[in-house]
Amino acid sequence: MAQKLFIGGLAFSTSTERLREVFAAAGQVESAAVVTDRETGRSRGFGFVEMASAEEADQAIAQFNGKDLDGRQLRVEKASGSSGRSSNSRGFGGSSRGGRW
Repeated sequence: MAQKLFIGGLAFSTSTERLREVFAAAGQVESAAVVTDRETGRSRGFGFVEMASAEEADQAIAQFNGKDLDGRQLRVEKASGSSGRSSNSRGFGGSSRGGRW
C-alpha cells in the first residue's frame, strides 16, 4: 500500500520533478508535489512524496531525513493520515465555541 511522506525544508528552487527524481533512489515514487503559494506560484518550502510501499517510504525516510538537498536540510516523515484531516474538518466550526451549530 502506498505511503505518503511530508518533505520539509525544501529550497525554493526545488521543483516537483527534482523531488521525484531524488526520491526515486529509495524506490518507486507514485506521486510528488512541491506545495506552492496560490497567489505567487512560488514554492512554500515543503511538499509531499507518495512512495509505492511502506517499506520504500521507510527507506526514503532513512535515506533522506536530515540530508542536504539543493543547499537545505530535509525533514522527511510520514504524512498525517486522512483520518486526521477528517477529524479536524468535523471539529471545525461550532466545536471551538463549545455550542451547537
